[in-house]
Amino acid sequence: MPPSLLYCCDPLNPRRVDGHFSAEAQAVRARDGVVALIDHDALLRGEVERAVERVPVELGAVWYRGWMIPSERYRALARVLDQRGVELLVSPERYRAAHELPGWYPTFADETPASVWSAGGVGQIPAAEALASLAAGLRPGPGIVKDYVKSRKHEWEEACFIRDLSDTAAVARVVGRFVELQGEFLTGGIVLREFESFRTPQSVAAEVRVWWLDGQARLLTPHPDSPHVRGLEPELGCVESAVQRLGCRFVTTDMALRADGVWRVVEVGDGQVSDLHVSIDPVDLVRLMLAG
Repeated sequence: MPPSLLYCCDPLNPRRVDGHFSAEAQAVRARDGVVALIDHDALLRGEVERAVERVPVELGAVWYRGWMIPSERYRALARVLDQRGVELLVSPERYRAAHELPGWYPTFADETPASVWSAGGVGQIPAAEALASLAAGLRPGPGIVKDYVKSRKHEWEEACFIRDLSDTAAVARVVGRFVELQGEFLTGGIVLREFESFRTPQSVAAEVRVWWLDGQARLLTPHPDSPHVRGLEPELGCVESAVQRLGCRFVTTDMALRADGVWRVVEVGDGQVSDLHVSIDPVDLVRLMLAG
């Protein structure tokens, strides 16, 4: 029996799938798959029982498919679903490992820009001295700041790019602005990464997203923020080995071609919360999940 799919409900109409995922859910139902709904907003508020009240009891094995969930909320979701006879196919431990950089970075260290991180809390801006000590773990030169999950690349100059990681004032200024803009959505802590220059077809940075199921590359799509550039076929040998060592069932790797012609992993994510490029037929992803 194929797994069922848990989708986020529409906040304005909880009997319907959130519009962002409605085409996927329709494709699931067209293939006789089962769709159940959870209330993402209630889950984020910590109202876990309310969030799952529309999930049928004894539904069995399920994929979650929707907006990102903080790791601790995902753990609470898994616990309450288990009490209803519903099993998330990605355990809380494996979700966190793929979703947060400290979980996946050690496995991908040779394939991705060098990174260091520190734990933190919402609204907590580390002292300049602590940031300087953190940055000392990387080579001097340009870098970026992000949290365990997200950057603010759309505010590139003010809250993402650091021109020189050895410039203590610049690091403190950009990190401070990043924390301010992330606000309550800051996840885990501060991550500093060495900056690598990537090729930019059509004058736009182009990344590809590789979708992996049980250690095998199953789908190749553009990154949601990239143009649909054809002909970008990443070399996956070393990345495949890293994905298999990570041991997570459903994973995405975002990859870009460095200026020297080497494919690099920019980000790793849990496939359940990875977005799909608008050019891709959702049927392609649905087939993958129903086969899982």
